[in-house]
Amino acid sequence: MTSINHGLASLTIDLDALTANYHILRARQPSGAVAAVVKADGYGLGALPVSNRLYREGCRHFFVATLDEALALQPVIPTALIATLTGVAPYGAREQAERQIVPVINSLPELALWRAEAHRSGRALPAFLHIDTGMNRLGLTPDELDQLIQNPGLLSGIELRTILTHLVSAERPEDPLNQIQLARFRAACGKLPRALRSIANSSGLFLGSDFASDLARPGAALYGVNPTPAQPNPMQRVVALTARVLQIRTIGPGETVGYNGIWKAQTKARIATIGVGYADGLPRAISNHGHAYFDATPLPLVGRVSMDLITYDATNAPGLAPGDDLELLGAHQDVDQLAAYAETSAYEILTSLGNRYARRWIGA
Repeated sequence: MTSINHGLASLTIDLDALTANYHILRARQPSGAVAAVVKADGYGLGALPVSNRLYREGCRHFFVATLDEALALQPVIPTALIATLTGVAPYGAREQAERQIVPVINSLPELALWRAEAHRSGRALPAFLHIDTGMNRLGLTPDELDQLIQNPGLLSGIELRTILTHLVSAERPEDPLNQIQLARFRAACGKLPRALRSIANSSGLFLGSDFASDLARPGAALYGVNPTPAQPNPMQRVVALTARVLQIRTIGPGETVGYNGIWKAQTKARIATIGVGYADGLPRAISNHGHAYFDATPLPLVGRVSMDLITYDATNAPGLAPGDDLELLGAHQDVDQLAAYAETSAYEILTSLGNRYARRWIGA
């Protein structure tokens, strides 16, 4: 499956590699099922083809951020459980219930909204319950948890499927907060009605057997992002990005390249320009940092990243010509390395990849 090619850059998503990653993660979760987090359009790589392939591989639990994401996904995974991490849509509770999209309940007011919908519909409605153990974003606060424990009637009309929490620092196994959160989560679950438990995200699956549960929720690792940053990446590479050289010019010593002239040639240099920029998700922060590759030859990025164009020093690639492709992500540079040049996360790189790329899914 391939999207329309605009001729300047191509993004290839290897669904066979993504499937291999799913099975790697399943092997680390013998205690229960492994879900797929496919929010933000499958981390920018296509929620529909990604979910369809994982569904064919036996995945039956999917997490998205919003009700709209869930409704778009439902037709391609018709018998799977789809859960919305941001909970009950304020004006969409009835549709969410009718379409059997399961909310992750994040607060007592949200619980009341779902309970009211259950009473209106005359049937119990399934829900996940999020206990905040240290992230301090979403999830029941300690005060709300105490209220729920003291008044179990607040769960009237709710079919409590799973209790979950979200790890703050799972990619850093030495962080004591991991064990603190685990203890808080176990204590909370022990005081609530019996339900399945879910704790491990991508990196959590590599924290050891204490973090095993009934349902793991990996996201970034499925797409090839390293869940163990201090160690070699155990996941297969999923994404390749290439861009076509639009023009090559030779400049002399002392000449500058791009906005504000932040790069100056010390000797005669060949400058290759590609038709990709920050509008396509290549951060402006990598200006004067990082490389593209022609075959195995690294070409330093020189000058500013602009909206639609990036320039590279191709002096050491005399065979490079207009129309050739440069590798921006691939065998020589993965998404974690590119993110490091930008001093950001690989998650941000993936989810920022723009819609001007020709996308090709291998194994769809």
